Amino acid sequence: MSESDLPRSGPDGHRLRVAAAVVVHGGRVLLVRRRVAEGNLSWQFPAGKVEPGEAWEGAAVREAKEETGLDVTVAAMVGERVHPATGRLMAYAACDVVGGSACAAAPTEIAEVAWATLAELPGYIPYGIFEPVRRYLEARIGRPAPGRS
Repeated sequence: MSESDLPRSGPDGHRLRVAAAVVVHGGRVLLVRRRVAEGNLSWQFPAGKVEPGEAWEGAAVREAKEETGLDVTVAAMVGERVHPATGRLMAYAACDVVGGSACAAAPTEIAEVAWATLAELPGYIPYGIFEPVRRYLEARIGRPAPGRS
């Protein structure tokens, strides 16, 4: 990704950076449904703004905890892109569960959580999954059933 592809800045003059936690556990991936959809984005990975001075890995761990109550660790960076719907710079972190139980831990922000198989993802996220995240999920949980995307 070139510097010219990145969003210039938010209202405060800083880049709008968002860290997403791609949490896989028991052959499923964790999704959250926001109370207020952002455009057509309703179900998504736990995610939120990277605070000034915060590393993207720390933001992914913090957002997973704040939104779902799960304690996670970052295993690897999966990919980074400018999100086509929001224009925000997204960093996707592969995360492992180390404790807790998933719930809508931020009830004013998160309506519900779900653990989805790879074959179920198109029902939650019909607009598609970022290709590096899709490849990571296929490697980690397996390919979807024939005829599913």
